Amino acid sequence: MPPKFDPKDPAVAPLIALFESLGLSTPKAVEAAKAPKTAAALKEIILGQDLEGKRLDEKRAVLISSLAGAGGKLGHEEKAYIVRKVEEGKLERADQLAAGVKYLELHKNAIDDEEFDRECGVGVVVTPEEVKRLVLLYLSENAKEIEGWQAFSATLMKLKATPELRWAPTLDVKNVTEGAFVERFGPKVAVNPKDAKKTAGAAKVAPASTAEASSSTAVTTERSVFEEGFLGKLHKPGGNPQINPKLKEQHLNATGGNVWTRFPPEPNGFLHIGHSKAIFVNFGYAAHNHGKCYLRYDDTNPEAEEQQYFDSILAMIRWLGYEPWKITYSSDYFQRLYDLAVDLIKRDKAYICHCSAEQIFADRGGEERGPRRACEHRNRPVEESLVEFEGMRDGKYKPGEAILRMKQDLEDGNPMMWDIVAYRVLNAPHHRTGTTWRIYPTYDFTHCLCDSFENISHSLCTTEFILSRTSYEWLCDALEVYKPRQSEYGRLNIQGTVMSKRKILKLVKEGHVSGWDDPRLYTLIALRRRGIPPGAIISFVSGLGVSTSPSNIQTARFEQAVRQYLENTAPRLMMVLKPLKVTLENVPEDRVVMIEKPLHPKVPELGTSTVPFTRTLYIDADDFRLEDSKDYFRLAPGKTVGLFQAPAPITCTRYRTDPTTGEVVELFCNLEESNSTSKKPKAFIQWIADHPASGSPVRVDETRVFLQLFKSDDPAATEDFIADLNPNSLEVVKGALLEVGFWSLAKKAMVDARKESEARLKSAATAGSEPAKEASPNGASHDARSEPVASVEQLVGNECIRFQGLRVGYFAVDKDARLGCLTEEDATTPGARSGDSVILNRIVSLKEDSAKKAS
Repeated sequence: MPPKFDPKDPAVAPLIALFESLGLSTPKAVEAAKAPKTAAALKEIILGQDLEGKRLDEKRAVLISSLAGAGGKLGHEEKAYIVRKVEEGKLERADQLAAGVKYLELHKNAIDDEEFDRECGVGVVVTPEEVKRLVLLYLSENAKEIEGWQAFSATLMKLKATPELRWAPTLDVKNVTEGAFVERFGPKVAVNPKDAKKTAGAAKVAPASTAEASSSTAVTTERSVFEEGFLGKLHKPGGNPQINPKLKEQHLNATGGNVWTRFPPEPNGFLHIGHSKAIFVNFGYAAHNHGKCYLRYDDTNPEAEEQQYFDSILAMIRWLGYEPWKITYSSDYFQRLYDLAVDLIKRDKAYICHCSAEQIFADRGGEERGPRRACEHRNRPVEESLVEFEGMRDGKYKPGEAILRMKQDLEDGNPMMWDIVAYRVLNAPHHRTGTTWRIYPTYDFTHCLCDSFENISHSLCTTEFILSRTSYEWLCDALEVYKPRQSEYGRLNIQGTVMSKRKILKLVKEGHVSGWDDPRLYTLIALRRRGIPPGAIISFVSGLGVSTSPSNIQTARFEQAVRQYLENTAPRLMMVLKPLKVTLENVPEDRVVMIEKPLHPKVPELGTSTVPFTRTLYIDADDFRLEDSKDYFRLAPGKTVGLFQAPAPITCTRYRTDPTTGEVVELFCNLEESNSTSKKPKAFIQWIADHPASGSPVRVDETRVFLQLFKSDDPAATEDFIADLNPNSLEVVKGALLEVGFWSLAKKAMVDARKESEARLKSAATAGSEPAKEASPNGASHDARSEPVASVEQLVGNECIRFQGLRVGYFAVDKDARLGCLTEEDATTPGARSGDSVILNRIVSLKEDSAKKAS
């Protein structure tokens, strides 16, 4: 049995020190020393190429360390050639290094510098925009061969093998491909391996290699949410029965036999988290089946509709990652709907009623649910109803004096068949048709007919509309028009909040929240402002699945889904919420060490930031206490603690208190010596250096911490939901500090968001999205008729700047913040500007803290 590896072993410690002198961090140097063969090869390279003590940046040092393992067949000259290319920054990634080694193995005696650079992708830059264009082009050209998530791994390999994408960042290619697969097939859903045999069409071919075995497993254990349960059982296009076979034929000719869906919101309020499920179901199901999805504004109630709602609805759909095929309005069909109403009267299946609301209620059985009676106007002559309906249209009646009711079946047990209203009088101008109309169709008359006009194959809605399905089908058959199939799924509810427009409006008007986008609410604009990534919402909704049962989800479960999404996507910055000054007494006042640190320890693609280390630091006050204990590992008098990424640990020697309050206001510490034999501290804390020349620290004007808005899980069910408000749902912390890397991160996030939005708009237009094709060249979000169109700005905002404050939480920049450098040219060096106001919103904590829940 080989001896246990010991970094302090006299034979090993010098190796670790040598590897550190190359530029490897201590953990990587220790790891490199563990394998004797590789360690010996790395030692030979360092000494043979005069690299000892060079302290290269860690990225280059890691590449040279990799050469020790990969370049075993290379001679001294070939290794020297590779090392020079790494030092010059021409070989920057592991795949380039591997290509370089392969080239030199084949051309040991005939190295052509230009050919080497070409083979290794030296100088090749593939921008994120170009990656997206090339990936989408490939997927479009090979759509027939790509049938679902089971093809993802193979598709990714083929993409990376294309000459154009060979040297593109692998993470960029993977992310774009994943996004395209989600849009087309819906998010991946893992299924129980025991159910793998049930997967339709699962291949039963014995793999020829381990790699193929892994791929085969993925085929049988991953299925889209659109292929299972409620959505998996939906009818095929054309499978919905018609009163006349010709209607089916005409429908299939119009759609080409494809899935056509629609998302039909009423523009009388802002969308909330529940709507995200409807958007996911309708747009996602269509995309998964290579179909199309309309955004149809159900604008039949001009008294409640406002421009801001129209604008926000389109913006939220696009923010969630979807592009409408077309935008339509129920008002587009007002004349056609009116003509069908006249036709319905002529068929003696509708009549004008002058009863009051109280009389209609009584005729329906009243409070006692007694026997139903026909309205006294139900059997009036058809010609009389036609004249009266024309009178309604021409302004003869005031609201409530006359309505058009459908003549259905009063004996049916379904109240939606008890002669429901089709048209009513509203004396309100319409935002699109002005004063042309004085009568407006109801939802129950409009919805099914607009679905019919637009050849919707699947009318997907929540279970609250189950009873409406009967009247939906009755009306289509009564008029002998194409009849879509309505199918209902369970709605999504989040506990601990309210989503009623009336209740939220009350909260806004009475000043309990700052507006419809107050981050404590669960409107989509509020979640966006808080910093919730749209991908996290889609992932959350997909993970819940789709069935006929409602989903009543605790806020803790939603926030956990957000954490999981942010874990490997959010860069990490050092952040001090409650600063406590630290003076390192044994460090010269003019000493400055610039430290390059990763923005994520496990995701190198997120890059690095460079921070200063000086005599004066700030740590979080919570990382110091006066009384030490055995189970406490952070800083205390006489105690040593590590600093994240810093050169060495520090030991607290004394402290200073405020003479008035007795509060500790400054610590005096010593910077300890650090080498490979030093004892590793039991804990590491974060810190921010005071170094005005580099802009450190970044001072945060406000850090807003949000907790549950209500004390109970179901405030809507309480007698007075206002009394259920949690008085401690918002905490504002002033004076927090951030590392100076914040500025470059913020600038990059905004530049990337704008580029991604521009690329997406072009891609959507190419794919046939009319709102994208109609986008204004000057970036306007409205067309000449003041109707919303797709724009770049819809997807760009301060909330795009997200990060994890180490050991504090996940944060995003609030819309109220002012960061001057973000308005400057992309190439401008980011940093603080006069008039800046840094305001952060906590997206979620690092983990659920039961002590901070509302009680």
